[in-house]
Amino acid sequence: MATSTTISNTANLKKYLGLPQQGSVQAEYIWIDGTNGVRSKTRTLSKPPASVEDLPEWNFDGSSTAQAPGEDSDVYLRPVAIYPDPFRLGDNILVLCECWNGDGTPNKFNYRHECNKLMEQHKEHKPWFGLEQEYTLFDEFGAPYGWPKGGFPGPQGPYYCGVGTGKVYCRDVVEAHYRACLYAGVKISGINAEVLPSQWEFQVGPCEGIEMGDHLWIARYLLHRVAEEFGIKISFHPKPIPGDWNGSGLHTNFSTIEMREEGGMAHILSAIEKLAKRHKEHIAVYGDDNTLRLTGKHETGNIDAFSYGVADRGSSIRIPRSCSKEGYGYFEDRRPASNACPYQITGIMVETILSK
Repeated sequence: MATSTTISNTANLKKYLGLPQQGSVQAEYIWIDGTNGVRSKTRTLSKPPASVEDLPEWNFDGSSTAQAPGEDSDVYLRPVAIYPDPFRLGDNILVLCECWNGDGTPNKFNYRHECNKLMEQHKEHKPWFGLEQEYTLFDEFGAPYGWPKGGFPGPQGPYYCGVGTGKVYCRDVVEAHYRACLYAGVKISGINAEVLPSQWEFQVGPCEGIEMGDHLWIARYLLHRVAEEFGIKISFHPKPIPGDWNGSGLHTNFSTIEMREEGGMAHILSAIEKLAKRHKEHIAVYGDDNTLRLTGKHETGNIDAFSYGVADRGSSIRIPRSCSKEGYGYFEDRRPASNACPYQITGIMVETILSK
């Protein structure tokens, strides 16, 4: 099926974005749909909200987003977080929302609700997360951006953290996204070109508790929005290109206050022991098509076997060498796929490691 590849005419749009809004505020309500994608729509507010509690509840047609049947299609948006809007600027805002059903229950795909309950239950441990979001850029014809038409670039090697023509692609999109995240207050901590040509990564964190999922979803939304301006498609598929190419992950760095203090390595090893016992449960919520990525090759562990090691990128869990040397710090779960939901990842991490 053909898709539209029309690029937003931003130069013309800017003439109108500078017009006065007569005191009104545009609020972009953002939510996660039933296909693990982002949706949004805009409403006008009469004045800037002082807090998220000032924002009105709204609704949408859940039958058009795979979140509700047609005969009972109203799904309600409950605002949970506000961010400055890097596209409209001024007092305009982005509003992250949870989805709720008409009977007052959380929508089936509202993973944030349960995640937040878990974070509240274990907040005394001050769980910190840092997520490394890998993704791939595709052009309007569905080919990896910058790849030779009908062919392939040279083998992996020069692209990771590469510099120069032929080694990196779409740096303009990546830089625009970085700045948009900073403006919005997203805790983006860095970017780098990845191993697969036209593949990049951005890191978000450290964030504590529910803030991790919130910030990563807003960062994903901003990436899609920025890419619109360039006619680029973003793929979070864990194996975007079949063959001898790296896949895309969502490596998850985790620590508690106990792990970050002197003697923390004992708590890290205890956590890894608990993770080993629930390997299958974690894999079940660590993203779709992850079997294509977790093969034991291309810097991954095997999906059917749990493993850990110091500085080992071929294991399920990697303990950084610096943490092993110092005896405290954090560990990295390398199993999550790039398309996994951060609420599901962080929620099950806390549940497995901190629940008694």
